[in-house]
Amino acid sequence: MTLTSFYPVVCTDRIAESHDFYRRFFGFETTFEADWYVSLRRPEPPHYELALVDRDHPTVPEKHRSAVRGLILNFEVADVDAEHDRLVREAGLPVELTLRTEEFGQRHFIVAAPDGVLIDVITPTEPSAVYAERYAAP
Repeated sequence: MTLTSFYPVVCTDRIAESHDFYRRFFGFETTFEADWYVSLRRPEPPHYELALVDRDHPTVPEKHRSAVRGLILNFEVADVDAEHDRLVREAGLPVELTLRTEEFGQRHFIVAAPDGVLIDVITPTEPSAVYAERYAAP
């Protein structure tokens, strides 16, 4: 199989609020908008994409028509401390996991989107020796 694109589609009952959240706080631009589906894309290469679908829409198989649960989207950034200041201190987003540096090689914090998706904002760091050996060679 040769992929031409890959992006998550979040099932939600909060399309408008989620649409605004990803645009306002994470710089996504709208590429398609209907009352039941929104397609978003980051403006700079590599143009990361994300979509939102109303969980009750007929294109979602009936037995799967529930809002997303247990999904974490990782947003790797150059300066997690600056993003923490912008999103938590300035914008007032509630923190689900406090800013911390982990032994496994990342400094991060987590906030939640209106649709319940967790947003893990990360800057990679040098892992401890215990974790460094677990990474595959490049």
